[in-house]
Amino acid sequence: MTEALVLGGGGVAGIAWLTGLLAGLADAGQDVSGAEVVVGTSAGSAVAAQLGSGLTLEELYARQTEPGLQSAEIMVDVDLTTLGERIGGSLQDATGIADMRRAVGRFALETETVTEEVRRKVVEGRLPSHDWPARTLRIVAVEAGTGEPQVFDNTSGVSLVDAVTASCAVPGVWPPATIGGHRYVDGGVRSATNADYAGGASRVLVLAPLGSTDLFPTEVTLEQAVRELRAGGAEVAVVEPDEASLAAIGTSPLDPSTRRPSAEAGRAQGRALRLPWSR
Repeated sequence: MTEALVLGGGGVAGIAWLTGLLAGLADAGQDVSGAEVVVGTSAGSAVAAQLGSGLTLEELYARQTEPGLQSAEIMVDVDLTTLGERIGGSLQDATGIADMRRAVGRFALETETVTEEVRRKVVEGRLPSHDWPARTLRIVAVEAGTGEPQVFDNTSGVSLVDAVTASCAVPGVWPPATIGGHRYVDGGVRSATNADYAGGASRVLVLAPLGSTDLFPTEVTLEQAVRELRAGGAEVAVVEPDEASLAAIGTSPLDPSTRRPSAEAGRAQGRALRLPWSR
């Protein structure tokens, strides 16, 4: 049986919530952090990389909740509604999903942000190890010019830091990441979870900080991906933030101050969860 863990996007709050949730599940005797296949998108790509760093869940949790251990982040106070409105304006003349993704890419390329070097340093500081883990790790980004999705893994010839930086390049907030002469934006431009990339696994757990919401037009909603996975014979469970976690994540999930409350709420939620295949 192949187990897959799908970690969706959700800003720095999403990183903290995912980490807390995983720690809480382990507290409850349901440790899923050792899944053979991990699919990471945006915030989820950072957590996926952290899980392969050699640190324990308790150590990773402390890096979210203890100020002295938290990595340096750039303060951003952007609520999702405002960001969505800004991006929506760039889609007015787009026709079809692929064209919309290209429009989002142009928007990202044209928006003034911090430099790529500055942003990469932030992502680098998030990762305790910069080596690809031995297990299968799929990190999703989108090529800004073509709008085509790109799945990076340890066979891609791309550094782990670069792959995570690309997957976390929120359009209009962070600069598209340059890899091999191409510019890449956030994997969430394709899907907030990209759960369909877990295809082939017999058991799939999807952790979705943004719930079933996609911030960008997509042809693969979470609901559709779950249907396809189940049609392929997989057992699938989806976990979204509960009421306390939603309150902790708030409307500005890129704000670093959300880390501790989101991690704590995620851990409490994880401890109370019972996965459908747990005995």
